[in-house]
Amino acid sequence: MPRVICLGEVLIDQIAEDIGVPYDQVSSWHPYMGGAPANVACGLAKLGTPVSLISSVGQDAVGADLLKQLGIAGVETSGVQVHPETTTREVYVTRDPTGDRHFNRFNGDGKTVFADTLMSAEHLPAHLFADAKFLVLGTLGLSSPESSRAVGRALKLAEQNYVRVVVDINWRAMFWRYPEQILKLLPLLLKYTDFLKMTEDEAKFLFRLTSPAAIAQAYSHLEGIIITNGDKDCRYYLGEKQGKHSAFPVHSIDTTGAGDAFLAAFIHKIYHRPLTHLLDAQFAHEAIAYACAAGALSTLDMGAIAGQPSDRQIREFLAIREPKH
Repeated sequence: MPRVICLGEVLIDQIAEDIGVPYDQVSSWHPYMGGAPANVACGLAKLGTPVSLISSVGQDAVGADLLKQLGIAGVETSGVQVHPETTTREVYVTRDPTGDRHFNRFNGDGKTVFADTLMSAEHLPAHLFADAKFLVLGTLGLSSPESSRAVGRALKLAEQNYVRVVVDINWRAMFWRYPEQILKLLPLLLKYTDFLKMTEDEAKFLFRLTSPAAIAQAYSHLEGIIITNGDKDCRYYLGEKQGKHSAFPVHSIDTTGAGDAFLAAFIHKIYHRPLTHLLDAQFAHEAIAYACAAGALSTLDMGAIAGQPSDRQIREFLAIREPKH
């Protein structure tokens, strides 16, 4: 079966166990596997879609544990590079009373070299692209010269093998030494992009637009644009038609990775059908509803991975919450 390739960071989210407390007053932290591409990969594996992760970890205990966790989750990891003399990144995350998260700092100090910044273009497993259907990535890989070259090579391999490229912006200024570089690099990335997902804040910041149809006019080669807005709604432009779906209200514990669970579910839904089916407004709406349900369900547990729902859980949730058309 063709696979989905997720490319980018796998790391540890150190999530504060105290809620609504500032970083310097947190009494204890709990480590969870994270990194948007890794989260999407685990979400796809849980839904039963074959998936590989291309990433880079340090030759340390944290990196070894992440590889083990990915294997247990059902993600194929032959494309995960292991870099000696580097550190696997950890991100310290605090939560407010509604479960919303805030990224505070990394492990190490200003001199620490993180393995995810050194993903090597030369060591990408080109053979994985020969039978892939989608390549999924974000913008974090563009924040360092070495991993940026790896992203460039992956995009070329995707183009040569007719692999659709799905980009989730996943903007995190703290990963960038010079955050303004994104404005130069994003247009290069978008040239290769087929499906684009972002939050409303990212759309405002990077495009000065919040309408998927307006962005589609400016980038007419895009096959789909999805703009999520937390617990409010999701607006989309698919099959040359615009649509909207409200978020499902749930009592969230932790919103870490909700957008990644959403994206995994959306890709899973379109993976199993010809992409021409998105021209059917009913199917496009169903795919978005399925993704919205996955995003909501994922916030009911701690960390980005634990709450990722199965196909059965999503379908049961929708049977109760989604009105029949």
